[in-house]
Amino acid sequence: MAGRPAVSSSSRLLEMMRKWYYNAAGFNKLGLLRDDTIYEDEDVKEAIRRLPENLYNDRMFRIKRALDLSMKHQILPKEQWTKYEEENYYLEPYLKEVIRERKEREEWEKK
Repeated sequence: MAGRPAVSSSSRLLEMMRKWYYNAAGFNKLGLLRDDTIYEDEDVKEAIRRLPENLYNDRMFRIKRALDLSMKHQILPKEQWTKYEEENYYLEPYLKEVIRERKEREEWEKK
């Protein structure tokens, strides 16, 4: 029974650290999501290409708005910041699929 609160408190501490880092990173103050800030290598570019049109358009809107705010040295009003609790990893399923396909293709080419 003593082990359970320790796990709970350590997971709460980890969650608090994640929230702190999310806010400290600053991209949320520009209205960006985490997946908007991923470095675009070949896998990420292919995953972005596979996004449904509405997700792609939303991504482009957030990025353009962030660039505009950055050029003006401004941030969004606090009520418009993206929140850690509302974060959705919209690119992750597409990226996992692209990476899986690439690894499968590499395995196939080895044979």
